[in-house]
Amino acid sequence: MSAWIQHSVIFNLNHASGSEEERRFLEDGRAILTQIPVVKNFQVYRQVSPKNDYAFGFSMEFADQAEYEAYNAHPLHVQFVQERWVKEVERFLEIDYKL
Repeated sequence: MSAWIQHSVIFNLNHASGSEEERRFLEDGRAILTQIPVVKNFQVYRQVSPKNDYAFGFSMEFADQAEYEAYNAHPLHVQFVQERWVKEVERFLEIDYKL
C-alpha cells in the first residue's frame, strides 16, 4: 500500500519583510511549482507562532514515494531551486510526513 507524502518546508528569505521581492518569491514559487503535474494541494503559509523564527512555509502532497521523487527531479523544481531558492532563501527546514 502506498502512502501519501506531505512535503513541507519552512524558511526565511533574504528579502525585507513586506518587500516586492518577498511577494514575488512567494508568488513565483506557487506559480512554478504548481505546474509540476504530481504536486497536489500546494499551499503558501506565513508563520505566526512566536515559538519559532521561521517566516514562511510551502506545503504540498504527493500520492506516493514515486511522485515525490518525480517532483524532486522535475526540471521546473530543479530550476527553481538553482535559480531562486539557493539565492533568496536565508535558511530552511524541510519536513516530510507520510499521511
